[in-house]
This record gives sequence, structure tokens and C-alpha cells, in this order.
Amino acid sequence: MHSMTREERWILDEKYQGDIRGTKSEAFQTDCERLQKGEPLAYIIGYIPFLNTTIYLDSKPLIPRPETEFWVEKVIQEIKLVLHTLGGPTPKLHILDLCAGSGCVGVAVLKAIPNAFITFAEIDITHRTTIIKNCEFNGISKDRYTVTTGDLFNAVSKRNGTFDYILSNPPYIDEEAETVEKSVRDNEPSIALFGGTDGFEIIKRIIQSARPYVKPNGVLYIEHEPSQTELLRKTATLQNFSSTIYTDQYGIERYSALCIV
Repeated sequence: MHSMTREERWILDEKYQGDIRGTKSEAFQTDCERLQKGEPLAYIIGYIPFLNTTIYLDSKPLIPRPETEFWVEKVIQEIKLVLHTLGGPTPKLHILDLCAGSGCVGVAVLKAIPNAFITFAEIDITHRTTIIKNCEFNGISKDRYTVTTGDLFNAVSKRNGTFDYILSNPPYIDEEAETVEKSVRDNEPSIALFGGTDGFEIIKRIIQSARPYVKPNGVLYIEHEPSQTELLRKTATLQNFSSTIYTDQYGIERYSALCIV
């Protein structure tokens, strides 16, 4: 066999337990062919680490990115700080993972915050079994989450009520800008990538519809492009939200926290 690339070595280590005999198998050769055709490594391996969890990608949802991992960790730290400040009995937190995809955001929160209850809302019903699998694999009991399907807040029924936190990594890329790599465009779900005009249409709809679902002291966190910061700020103001913009680990404006004014 030819000298292995770094990606092929990862496949061997993750799927074949590093057993070099696995390189002779038809399955490994097929995996290498998939890699050569541009299929993302995470899909070939079948899962990806995300904070303190393992996230399976069986239904090929959007692959979790390091930028998302960064802000979710920050939000978890913020929630823990708020709970510590409150003192007394720890209240049950109702949290919405909106545009859930693989469920990575909600699963990480469930793993880190024992009193959290997550509603996963996702438009693509094919990801439902993946979200449930990710909860089960990471040791989350069934009474701590529910999975709903629908277009944004249409997925949230009246019985779900309002939320202490809404966390969303929505589609926010401007397709016309052609900034997406070919392997991403060809393999990852376009419905999870592209957000319409300027990439901002879904974010705008979320902000315009969110108020009835946010508790008075609740927070809506949204991931976005740095170029969308001013649009987001203006849209938030029109809906009587204050907005605070935060940078990611690369110093790029990447997510915002919206609170009811």
C-alpha cells in the first residue's frame, strides 16, 4: 500500500482501531476512495468529537465546526455562572436547540448541565434518529429532552412553552458569495448552509419570531457571519432585543446574545 495520508491514518485509527491489517480490507479501500472523491472525513469516520461529547453523523447533518464548539462552551460557562449566582435549589432550565441538525449543541449542554431540559427543533425529519442516537450514546436519559420537527418555531408546540435559553446555529451563508469549499457544497446539506439573501433571511426570521418563546430574563444566542453583525443589531433593535456581539477563537465576530429590553 502507498504511504498513508494523515486523513487515511485517522480513518484507520478511528474505524479500524489502528490495526494495520485493516488497510487490506475492502471497506478501508472504499473509505479511501470516498476521501479521494472529496467526501468529508467526518462522514467517512461516522462521528466527530464536540466538547465533552461524541456526535454521530448517520443522517449526514451539518458537520459541527470548531467555531460552534467555541461559543457553545462559552454559553455553558455563562449558564453555570448564572446558576451559581442564583444559589439555592437549582432550577430546571428549559433550553431550545433551534436548527438542531446533529443535536451537537443541545447534547453538549445536556452533558454539562444536569438540570437542563432540551427541546431539539429541526426542519429535516431525517436527523431525528441521529439526534436521539447522540443523546443515548452520551448517556442522556429520555426524560431530559424532546425532538420536534418543523420550520423554525413552527416546530415548537404550545406545550413546550417558553425558554430560558435559545441556542441556534442556523443556515447563514450567502450562497451567491461562493465562499463555500467544493467538498462542503457537494456533501453537506444545503438547507443547513445557505441562509438566503446575504445569508441573513433565516436569522432575520428567528429574531422576528423569537420574543414569544423567550422568558423575560432569557437569552437568544445566534451564530452568524461577521458581515451580518450590523444587520443583526438593527433587526434585534426593531424587535426590542438588546444585542451583544462576541468573537470566536480566531477573533472574528461569530455569535450574538439577544435579550429582551
